[in-house]
Parts: sequence; structure tokens; C-alpha cells
Amino acid sequence: MSDRLRVRLLAAVTLGTALGLAWPSVGSAVAATPADTLVMAKNIDDMISLDPAECYELTGVEIDSNIYDRIIRNDPHDVTKLVGGAAESWIVSPDGKTLTFKLRPTMTFASGSPVTAEDAAFSLARVIKLNKNPAFLIDQLGWTKDNVDAMVKALDPTTLQITIGPNYSPSLVLALLSSIVGSVVEKSVVMQHDQGGDLGNAWLKTHSAGGGAFTLKSWKANESVVLDANPTYREGAPPLKRVVIRHVPEAAAQRLLIEKGDADIARDLTTDQIASIAGNKDVTVVRSPQATLHYVGLNVKAAPLDNPKVRLALHYLVDYDGMAGSFLKGQYQVHQTFWPSGFWAALDKNPFNFDPAKAKSLLAEAGYPNGFDITLDASNTAPYINIAQAIQANMAQGGVRVTIIPGEQKSVITKFRARQHQMLLIYWGPDYMDPHTNADSFARNTDNSDNPPTKPLAWRNSWLIPEISKMTEAAVEERDLGKREQMYKDLQQKLLDDSPFIIMFQEVKQTAERATVKNFILGPTQDVVFYGMTSK
Repeated sequence: MSDRLRVRLLAAVTLGTALGLAWPSVGSAVAATPADTLVMAKNIDDMISLDPAECYELTGVEIDSNIYDRIIRNDPHDVTKLVGGAAESWIVSPDGKTLTFKLRPTMTFASGSPVTAEDAAFSLARVIKLNKNPAFLIDQLGWTKDNVDAMVKALDPTTLQITIGPNYSPSLVLALLSSIVGSVVEKSVVMQHDQGGDLGNAWLKTHSAGGGAFTLKSWKANESVVLDANPTYREGAPPLKRVVIRHVPEAAAQRLLIEKGDADIARDLTTDQIASIAGNKDVTVVRSPQATLHYVGLNVKAAPLDNPKVRLALHYLVDYDGMAGSFLKGQYQVHQTFWPSGFWAALDKNPFNFDPAKAKSLLAEAGYPNGFDITLDASNTAPYINIAQAIQANMAQGGVRVTIIPGEQKSVITKFRARQHQMLLIYWGPDYMDPHTNADSFARNTDNSDNPPTKPLAWRNSWLIPEISKMTEAAVEERDLGKREQMYKDLQQKLLDDSPFIIMFQEVKQTAERATVKNFILGPTQDVVFYGMTSK
């Protein structure tokens, strides 16, 4: 048996196991996926827990987005807009400190029980009390284990009221509640499985108690996740009765499955594999810009990177379009500001291009007419090492002699957090869909000591910016939405004028779908990947 056929048959058999089907024997044709089932091939080895008070891995957040409704959520038809989830409306007090939500009176959990304000209050308080990975998203609202029950409470069965401590803009508070921690769990079901005061955490890792479009049927680690449609979902039963996410870590195996019709969607194909299926009329490739940014960090604590003209010159020694049009084609698009395109308050402006002559002139003005030597830390895996090599060649044309220091991604990140780099190639993705999540790290640093209370990206690059930090602090408190939007655009322009960040690319996902698949929603973050409207 050829290796190609062996991989295909193995993947088909394991998919069949997840679906509870008997696949054909060797030598017979492999059956198409069932008409009422969506089968996705994806690497899901990052999953740790499906408890929305604990889950913060990409795949888990995606699945939770489909088995839980949130207090408010992003509109699947336009993910830049916030709309009601479990709450149908809300009002904000004149001082901006109290938000009152009216829950949908007829909404039910998958169990059939009504979704109440008590469930919503319990869900938010549970995040704070468990204090797992995503708790930081809402503990910044001034909530602690001691005060959360007083600050988050049900006034009646359909009225939830929250009070916050800081003077945050209500738009930021709403964005936080639309994240994973805003998922509403059914209190009575969860507490039936409380073990030693864990608020049902052990049980909810591998079970669901929500009111989303689907329920969790099973999760087998490094094998599959199976979801069943929720027939009582408030927006109507999903068109498909079941979704199977199959763990297929090898991109080559994913390609075989999508080509043969044994999977409806392949999520992790490489650029070469995408190109190789371009002529297959049964497969469609969908490009979806993501929120992840890739950039070079410049540590400004020592010469020559402490010189603004040197930093500006380096921006002109990167061939952005050349990389995006060649070995990164289809995977990345040029993007040079700290908030991704497609999001509210994004400044879609890319002023830098590859211009060695301009860079040389700036370096001469800065006192480096003959260039200088510098190091660049980068992951030793593709595409990072390829990007690093391209930057090395680009900068050489301006007289900047780059030595690449390759390493495992975790060692690169560790070095970055310790501020031990000169230049470093890395990525960043937002924690929620509000520009403060990025501004708070790229554009804030008021304490450049070695061990401050917080260590944002500006601190990692030794960039002390008290005045810009004041702009960031003012933006998060501005309640006028139009003014707040302009404040973030001004911040992005400020960092284009001078910063230790050479922001180069915004990631793009390329998803291969069988031509029969319709309305699979792949948004810019895992929070906004929706299966509930998908049909085939």
C-alpha cells in the first residue's frame, strides 16, 4: 500500500469512528460525509478545557463560541458589530459605572430551562472566583472574589446589573463581556457537578451547560470533538444536525481528505497545498484576514536603536510587498499599524515601503553612514525563519548587517520578556475586540524599571512613553464613541511616526471548503468562528 493511500485510509477510518460510521474496506470507494453533518479536519492539540471560565486556547474558544451564548456577542453577519446575546438590550448609568442588561424572556438553555439573570450573574462571578486563565479580562473591572457578588447581581429573573470600579468607556466593558468570559452557563446543572467547591470546573472541562447553537456530545483528546445541534436555539435550529472537528495534525492528510470529499473543510493547509488544489472544481479556497500581527521589536535601551532616525531608517529596510507577494503569498497581507484592519477604529495606513536609498540617508543623518551590526532573534520554524532571512537580505542593502539568532519560539518569547534582545521577530493577537487590548501594550509604558507591576510590549522594548501613555489612558475612559475612535487612530499614527515596532503583516487564514459548503463563518479571531448557519 502506498504511503499516500495509507494516510488517506487512516484518516477516513478515524473520521468514521468519530461519526459512529463504518467506513468502506480497503479497495472500495470512500463515502462522502453524511448530508446532515459538517466534518472539519483541523489540528486541535491545543485544547485543554471547554469550561468557558478556564478555556483560553484557540480551538477551545472557537468551540465554546458555538456551544454557549454570551451576554452580548459579535454579529455573525458583521463581526465588527456588537449585538445582543442572552441580553436583548442594556442601558448605561449617567456616570458610566453601572450597566443594566435585560435578558431575553423566552430564551432557554439546551436543557429546556430558562436562561435567567441569576445564571448570567453566576457565570461572571464564577470566572472571578475560579481565577483561571481568562479571569484577567474582567477582573480589570474592579471585581474580586470578595466583592463580585455585590457588583454583579440579578435584580429579577430577567435583569442583570453590573457595577465597575475604573472609569472605563462602556464600549470597552461591552467588548469584554462579548469575550469568552461572557458565556452564560446553566447554574443548576453546573452546581450539580460541584466537586469540593470547584464550581463544576472538573465536569465542565468535558461537558457543556449552555444555550448556544450546539451542545457538546464528546471530546476525545487529540482525536475529535463532536457537537450536536441545539433544536431549541434562540435563532432557530442549525441547518446541520452535527459538527465533527477531527484532529488531523498533518496538513498533507488534511489535503487528501478535502480532495476526496472525506472532509468538508480543511483548516490548516500550507500555501503550497492551497496552490495545488486551485484547479479542483469541487473545492473552494476562502481567504479570511485574521487579527494576528507580525512585527519586529527594537530594543531601544542601547545605541543605535535609541536613535529615532535609526528606527525610522529600519522601517524602510523591509521589503513588505516582496515577502507578501512571494513566499508569504496568501498567508499575510501588508499591515503597519498596531490595530488590525477590519476592526473598529483601525487606521488602514501603510506608509512604509522598501527604500534603501532613503534608509541610507536617514542613517547618515543619525551618524551611521556605514551602517552597523545588529542581531535578530527569530523562531527557527517557517515562516519566521524565512521572514528573518528576507529581512537580513533587505537590511544589508542599507548597510545594516544582521546576524540571525534562531531558536524555539518559546525561547524567543522568554528572551523578549526579559528584554535581552536587540531586534526580535514575533507576533501579537488581541484578547478581545476593542482597540484598548492592543493600545494598552503597544502604546503604554510609564515604568521602565526592571520589574514593574505590568510589562507591556512597549516595556519589553525599553520604550518609556509617559505622554503617549496618557493618550492611551484617556482613550479607554472616553465615553463618546466617535471621539474614542479618533483617539485610537491618533495613537496609531503616533506610533507610525516613531516607535520600536516594525509592524509588517496581518495574518490571513486560507480555508479549503468543499463547494457544497455554505455560510461557514471564519472571523478574525476564534471568538467569531460560527458553525450555526453552515449548510451543505
